[in-house]
Amino acid sequence: MITTLFVGNLPWTVTEADLQAAVAQYTQVEVISARVPTDRATGRSRGFGFIEVPSDRAQEVIQKLNGCEWEGRTLTVNEAKPRQPATRTRRPR
Repeated sequence: MITTLFVGNLPWTVTEADLQAAVAQYTQVEVISARVPTDRATGRSRGFGFIEVPSDRAQEVIQKLNGCEWEGRTLTVNEAKPRQPATRTRRPR
């Protein structure tokens, strides 16, 4: 099984390759994939990302990385929550 982890407070310069390499090197856990969403207008990282790791190693990754510093920023790492469907709000006429 695979678990998706949220990694928050990333430096703005971090790429998906950077995130995958750093997590794998620091935790010694295979990172199956890494995603760093970018702002549509600027193309810059939005400051967070997601990594997929084997489920049996997810807690180990959280314990090793949560609270660690990366380029002066303290990381927040936890299990990703399922995305909630967007709700449309109706504009008054």
